[in-house]
Order: sequence, then structure tokens, then C-alpha cells
Amino acid sequence: MKYISKTDYLLWRACPKNAWLRIHKPYLYYAMELTEFEQSVLDAGIEVELLARNLFPDGVLITGASQQEARTNTSTTLQSGNGTLFQPFFEHEQLLAMLDVLQYDDHKPEYAIYEVKASTEIKDEYLYDLAFQTVLLRQLGINAGRALLVHLNGGYVRKDAFDIARLFKTVDVTDTIERIAEIVAAEMREARTYLLSDIEPPGPCSCIYKGRSKHCSTFKYSNPTVPTYGVHDIVRVGSSPKKLRELVDAGILSLENIPAEIKLTRTQCAQLQAYRTGERIIDKAAISRELDELAFPLHFIDYETFAPPLPLFNDYSPYDQIPLQYSVHVVGSPSEEPIHRDFLHAGTNDPNSSFLDSLQQHVGSFGTIIVWNKAFESHVNDGIARRLPPARDYLIDFNDRIYDLMDIFTKQYFVHKDLLGKVSIKNVLPVLTPDLSYSALGIHDGAAASLAWSKLLSAALGPEESKELYRQLREYCTLDSYGMYAIWRALISLSEG
Repeated sequence: MKYISKTDYLLWRACPKNAWLRIHKPYLYYAMELTEFEQSVLDAGIEVELLARNLFPDGVLITGASQQEARTNTSTTLQSGNGTLFQPFFEHEQLLAMLDVLQYDDHKPEYAIYEVKASTEIKDEYLYDLAFQTVLLRQLGINAGRALLVHLNGGYVRKDAFDIARLFKTVDVTDTIERIAEIVAAEMREARTYLLSDIEPPGPCSCIYKGRSKHCSTFKYSNPTVPTYGVHDIVRVGSSPKKLRELVDAGILSLENIPAEIKLTRTQCAQLQAYRTGERIIDKAAISRELDELAFPLHFIDYETFAPPLPLFNDYSPYDQIPLQYSVHVVGSPSEEPIHRDFLHAGTNDPNSSFLDSLQQHVGSFGTIIVWNKAFESHVNDGIARRLPPARDYLIDFNDRIYDLMDIFTKQYFVHKDLLGKVSIKNVLPVLTPDLSYSALGIHDGAAASLAWSKLLSAALGPEESKELYRQLREYCTLDSYGMYAIWRALISLSEG
């Protein structure tokens, strides 16, 4: 017999056909295995949930080798009068849910449902998650009263051992759950009918009306006529659902077929023009104006960090960026070759002070500091200044001198069809400097770098494995800073050519 879990229900709300395929054709849904980084995010969520159980010292964990055993153990424990249950299992008419925490309140008397999330904010999907649980328990005749979300407190600052009561926020969302409970109950019935049908839903999935970044895991299967690069890849088209729906409903999926009467933004028009003509769009005067404002010495710098949900060190908050590495290429004058310097933290202690000391040594008080996506490095610097107040003036000045090289591309001073509407350095580098590539590196993106640092800080690796990861991290970060230097050189040649 097939069952509908609360996960299935939430997937159904996002994309019904994707949820149906997960149940009936799981080989399609799971065709793309979770990356090691994605799995690490799930593991971190489990770690947060386990820690949150300390808020309920009298809790009893429900276990079971099967659904039936878990359901039986839940019923037995409830009848025994125990006040708090972890992972209780409930099923009703092929709808099932495993709760994070169920607690009985003698004074009401009623049960309170607690949902634990490794987030610092409340999202709509969390509310529907809790509403599903509330409705299911009530259908079973269980008096489910209060509904509460337990999530990480973004304002918590660690001091030695975790202060569990302050690390988490517990928010009573009962009023919201009551407002949507009837809607959710109707959705649960609709989802059950849809998902338990043996007949595959015809046609495309609902994600065809969403931008590429919001597509479900089975999108390609359900929408075989959608090209790999098409209208779903138009810059910020996902923020204009009416425009995308107009195109899809008209059967316009390829960029070549977009009619002139479709109103596009200037940025979208430039992307479309570059794709159709195959020609570069270059605003030489604008590029020159931008680059002429840079003051030597130039410092092309890139940071690598790790932001765990549970702060590893004192004076950090949940998801604070731990500054672990940087690479900088310094150019003294237009005719000089760059000088490379870097910092790579070794060990499992807090790198904050040593990172700052090295930064002050290699990035002085003069010259422009060039980054890619200045919001990131500026945010990391703000965190260091908060933890090390004497460095505040240096870091404020540092941030004031930052120039974001990505601006040239976000402002559409350079547009190329092979950028595919994106402006990350991973897209720009092979277009302007095709001899440089991340593809051959052991670590080739920020997610992989973050995962590497989580392993190194956990001290779970042997010396040889650690040595190899440090080498790969240095190689990756070096290419980031050198890549910015190479792009700058290429832009100078373009603006002068």
C-alpha cells in the first residue's frame, strides 16, 4: 500500500507531478543523487534537531524498524501517559507524518506540536508542514491544540557551551495554523487523490511556469520540449510570472521565437540580442570609466568561508561566516605582473585573529580592493569587526575601498551569448580568458570549498587527506583571485581595442 507523507504533501504543493513521480517512478525522482554538499546540509539539519531535543528533558524517542512498529510504539507510549515524544508516528487513511516533538499539556488538556527547523527565520512552507500535522492528529481524534516552530536564533552569540534556551527561538504559530487548517485539510484530500492515482498526470509539470532555478528534479522528464537554454533562462524571468506564462502558453520556449511585441527589460533585451546575433555587446566607454576609477595598487582578493548553523566558536552566531582562507593578487602599476599572497588556516581553532593579521599584512591602507560580489566580502569583514573591535576602523576602510568587478557585467557593459544571462565568475572567466578553467580542479565551486572546510574543522580526516584538501583549497582560491586579475586585463584590452 502506498502512503502520502507530509514531505509528499509539501512537494505536491510546489509541483504536483514531481511529487507523483517521486511515489510512482522514484528512479526518475532520484536519478540525480544528492551531492555530498547537499547531504551535508541535511545532516546539519538533523544535528540541529537532535540538539533542540534538550529543550524537552523528559522526552522519549519513538523507534521502530517499520511503519507499523513505529505506529504501535507511538500508541503504547501515548497510553503510558508520557508527556513528551520525539519522532512519534501517525497514520490516517494513507496520510502519515512523523513529528519532531509532541508534548502533552495537563493544564489544557491538549497536545502541542513542535516543528524544529535549522533556519533563523520562519518560512511559509514550515506553516503548512505544521498544519498538515495538526490536521492529521485531529482526524485521528487527538486533541492537537498549540502549534509551535522551534528555529535557530540568529541573534544568539555563543559563549563557551551552548545556551540551548537562547540558541533556539520557540514561536507559537497556532493562530496562523488555525486560519489555514481548513484549506490544508482540503489540500490533503486533493493531494491524496492525485498522488495515489496509478495514472500518470499528462502534460508538463507546473514548474514550466517558473524560472530555471525553481524547476523540480524531474522537470526534464515532464517537459521534454523545453530547450536546455531557452525562455526559462531569461534574466529574472522568474520574477515576472505573467510574462513567462504568456510565452509558455503561446508555445514559445526557444529564445529564437520570442516575438518583438513581448516587452522585455533592457537587460533581457541585451541577453536576447547577444544570443541571436552571436556577437558581443561591449560598451567600451563605460568599461573605461569604471576601470579608470581604480587606484593602484590593485588588490584582487577572494575569501573562502564556512557558515555552520551551529556556531563552532565563541562570539559567532548561527550561520556566521568563519573566515578561513583568502587569496590576493596585488598589482602595483599597469605594467607590473601580479604578486600573489594568501592565507590558509591550519587547525580546528577559531581563525579570526590570524586571518585578520595576515590580511593587514598583505592589504595595506592604499589602493583599490577588487572582489567579485562585494556584498560577501563586506559581510565577512563586518563579522570580523564585530568579534575584534580594535580592527573596526581598518575593516571599515577596507570595505570603503572595495570595487565589485562583477558590476561591469551586471550593468551590461559586456554581454556575450555564452554567459547564458549569468554574471558569476564561473561563467565570465571562460568567455574572456578561455585558457583558464575550474573544470580540472579538485574543488571547483564554493559549495565544494565549504564542504572541504567542514571536514577539516571537524578533524575527521587523516593527515594525508587533510594535506590534499588544503592543496585543493589553495588551488581553487588562487584561481578565483587570479581569474579576476585576468578578467581585468581582458577588459582593458577590450576597452582599448
